[in-house]
Amino acid sequence: MAQTGREIKRRMNTVRSIQQITKAMEMVAASKLRQAQVKAQATRPYYTRLQQSMARTLQAAQRAGEELPLIAQRREGARTCLIVVTSDRGLAGGYNANILRRAEEFLREHPDSQLVVVGRKARDYFRRRRRDTLGEFVNLGDAVTVGHARQIGHMIYDFYVHGLFDRVAILYTRFINTVTHRVELRPVLPIQEAYSGAAAEDDAAGFEPVYDYEPSLAQVIDTVVPLLVNAAIFQSLVEAKASELGARMTAMRNASDNAAELIKDLTLSFNRARQAAITKEIAEIVGGADALEKR
Repeated sequence: MAQTGREIKRRMNTVRSIQQITKAMEMVAASKLRQAQVKAQATRPYYTRLQQSMARTLQAAQRAGEELPLIAQRREGARTCLIVVTSDRGLAGGYNANILRRAEEFLREHPDSQLVVVGRKARDYFRRRRRDTLGEFVNLGDAVTVGHARQIGHMIYDFYVHGLFDRVAILYTRFINTVTHRVELRPVLPIQEAYSGAAAEDDAAGFEPVYDYEPSLAQVIDTVVPLLVNAAIFQSLVEAKASELGARMTAMRNASDNAAELIKDLTLSFNRARQAAITKEIAEIVGGADALEKR
């Protein structure tokens, strides 16, 4: 059905308005992304060093033949708690869809898993599928804090100590660059399976440092494990937030480019419609003049 010039003009104005919104959202996401990117990169060395310290502590306990505290001992069960990290808002391209697709694959492989969801998108997704969750954390905002991670970590640690599950893993999106983000599954507990190989980099350097643990290895491990859980959650949340902002910035840029292409096509259609209207008017005038001459 052919559109009139007025209808095309109205649609062009609508697309221009949408383009202004998408450009503004792209600029907002870009300004927030820089801070989130710096924060994500700053947390990586700390978490890596914490992993290595825990791995060396476990090695020292193994060599000394000391019995590990209950929180650090292996568990034979396969009950898993999966922490799914998504965003509170949409308009981020395939960011949330990739996470939720990977979560569904994990749940098919481990049907008895318990869920802890972070972000409104994950909460709504699993609510629609009538999937129960142990905890829901939404509206964390664009500035992820240690307090948010500590709140989630305290709940996870308490449930794990009381034997509600045997393993804990975080499903999040690792930030690579502004256009590349990778969905990763990070094991957190038990610590012997999650961090046993973290000291391999220092071992490859050809030396092995010697540490004295006071008051004892068991007490050091018992104190560090909650800190390690909180650090893993915080680092995952920071990475996920940077990935979300990068995905939103890219999605809004693509939307603005698509709007520009659509405006270009509509402009051509408008010019054709206007030319057709002018041609029709000229033909009517010429036809009317011919009719008057024939009289």
